[in-house]
Amino acid sequence: MKKSNPYRTRLIVLLGFLAVVLIFFAVMLFHYQIIKGNSYRAQSMAGTARRETVETSRGIITDRNGKVLVSNRLTYTLKFSDESFDDDAACNAAVWRLITLCRQESLSWIDPLPLTNTAPFALTTDTPGETFINWLDQHDIPYTGKDTVTLSISGGELLDMARKIYKISDDYTDDQARLVAGVRYGAEVSGGYVFAEDVPVEVISQVVDGHFAGVSTGTSSQRVYNTTYAAHILGRVSRIFAEDWNDKYKDNNDYSMDDLVGKGGVEEAFEQYLHGVNGVKLVTTDKSGKVTGELYAKEPQPGNTVALTIDLDLQKTAEDSLAATIQSMTKSDGVARGGAAAVIGVGTGEVLALASYPTYDLSQWDEMYDTWSKDAALPMFNRATDGTYAPGSTFKLCTSVAALESGVITPSTTIVDRGIYTYYEFPQPRCWIYNATGSTHGAVNVSQAITVSCNYFFYEVGRLTGIQRLDDYASQFGLGRSTGIEIGDSNGVLASPEYAEKIGETWTDGQTITAAIGQSYNLFTPLQLANYVATLVSGGDHYEAHLLKSAKSYDNSSVVYAYNKGPTNHVDMSDSTLEAVKAGARGLATGSLSYVFNSCIVPVGCKTGTAETGGELSNGCFVAFAPYDDPQIAVCVVIEQGGGGANLAPIARDIINSYFSSASMFSSYIFSIRSCTSLARVFFCSRSML
Repeated sequence: MKKSNPYRTRLIVLLGFLAVVLIFFAVMLFHYQIIKGNSYRAQSMAGTARRETVETSRGIITDRNGKVLVSNRLTYTLKFSDESFDDDAACNAAVWRLITLCRQESLSWIDPLPLTNTAPFALTTDTPGETFINWLDQHDIPYTGKDTVTLSISGGELLDMARKIYKISDDYTDDQARLVAGVRYGAEVSGGYVFAEDVPVEVISQVVDGHFAGVSTGTSSQRVYNTTYAAHILGRVSRIFAEDWNDKYKDNNDYSMDDLVGKGGVEEAFEQYLHGVNGVKLVTTDKSGKVTGELYAKEPQPGNTVALTIDLDLQKTAEDSLAATIQSMTKSDGVARGGAAAVIGVGTGEVLALASYPTYDLSQWDEMYDTWSKDAALPMFNRATDGTYAPGSTFKLCTSVAALESGVITPSTTIVDRGIYTYYEFPQPRCWIYNATGSTHGAVNVSQAITVSCNYFFYEVGRLTGIQRLDDYASQFGLGRSTGIEIGDSNGVLASPEYAEKIGETWTDGQTITAAIGQSYNLFTPLQLANYVATLVSGGDHYEAHLLKSAKSYDNSSVVYAYNKGPTNHVDMSDSTLEAVKAGARGLATGSLSYVFNSCIVPVGCKTGTAETGGELSNGCFVAFAPYDDPQIAVCVVIEQGGGGANLAPIARDIINSYFSSASMFSSYIFSIRSCTSLARVFFCSRSML
């Protein structure tokens, strides 16, 4: 019998044991590296890592055709925190080192302390905000006032107190101490104080290689304005004001204290769509402060793409034509003017263009703000939405509808213009033609009265209709109340006995007849007037004016929002009323203003307005709609001290030609002409284009 080899047996046992050990180690490695890898990696970093916010990019803004209006570019930021310092001396030294670097590189930084940088020190504003007031209270610094602040100590004494608060030694001069205090103040009142934005990569390299204590680098997105137009519409962005944090953003988990948010315009109005969600990363460093690793705990999510109703080409035409006309007027007589134009889609409420003059360049906001804010011409004032003007005779369209629908007159009713309206002992206003030539318009019906703008006719119609019915129809057309536009606008003023009482005046019958021709207390915005005309020529469907067309995810994979609201109200009017009013507006375009509109590529209806201001020159107002037979857009133009409304007609013509010059718009109009169902209708449509 053969004996077994004991060495061989031992070898097998040993190999088996080693195999079991290796398998055990393999299982454990798989468990820790694969199954629990992310968890343990995060735990291992937590003790040595700092959490950093990763700013996402803000959503881009386009016009209705996809042309980019506002986009982003990647920039670098520097943040400063005082949390890692054991004592104030080390913190102050780190601050001064950082300031010295910025001075060497000619890099500006954000200093939120509202105190002048050089002696004699003083507050830079008497409304510094809630954050500064809280800081004064926290450090027992005496002051008076609530909405406005007056220090009970001098600016120099405030700096001395800041020196004590932050233990800034006498080794620093007063000017140096002021700069250090500004950074310390920013770090104290802001959780994640952004020290500098749009920092050159060369400076970033110096900060990283030089191991600047308390300083962290990051990325951000800087807004890029791809057009110089639509400044009053677009708005801007800035870091969250500390005083806004508690009221607006503190309870929203998608915001951190130094996020970029919209300020004014659509940037603010559509913040919920444009603002992305910031990410979070863990950054580990070695003992010398050098970064050894990064791990995203939360990926950033870019903001949505917002498409506006604005047509950039039409916006350009509106702004350029408005500016050229006003500049020509000013060159002629030396009178400084402002003006506005608004274009609304009929049957939709879409704002297609919104121009205000003078305007400004959003890309130069920081450099030019002080200059613009002191400019008497008010370039930052949006006259299209917030400027209120007497509508003059453009209001006669509303008066006509109110009178016709109330049964006061019919389309065939005639009234004889006698030059001086003598129904009342006082006032006894005159028709404009009587003042100009001593003649009258004779017997006119409502369409003819609109065409020739006969004041006498509308004095009588206004008296018969009464102020209550006039105001009822005006309100239904949206006059005297907000249009609903998302960026906000003025309500304007609708002349009424109630308004007179509100301002301490007494309403008289004379006020009624002047209100009927667009005077009295009537004050409306250009946007209101454009929307009123759009409502009228649509047959009475009144829509809110709006700028938001849609919002899509940043990669266009999904639609987040699409505007689909219906009309807010309907103004009842018969077909005969609408045709009578439109015919009057058409008569003006083919009559005394034919020299302007003969070059228009579609037939137009329009109405002039001249509003007296008490000075030598009246404000000019002009409204129009096109095409006459199937209105698609309504336009309003206002120029301060522009004289007669006819002076503004070329601007409206330029806007209408621009809109219908696109192949798709003109083809759509031609198709509607060809869809006429009878030879008679075709003949009528063809003649209306002449």
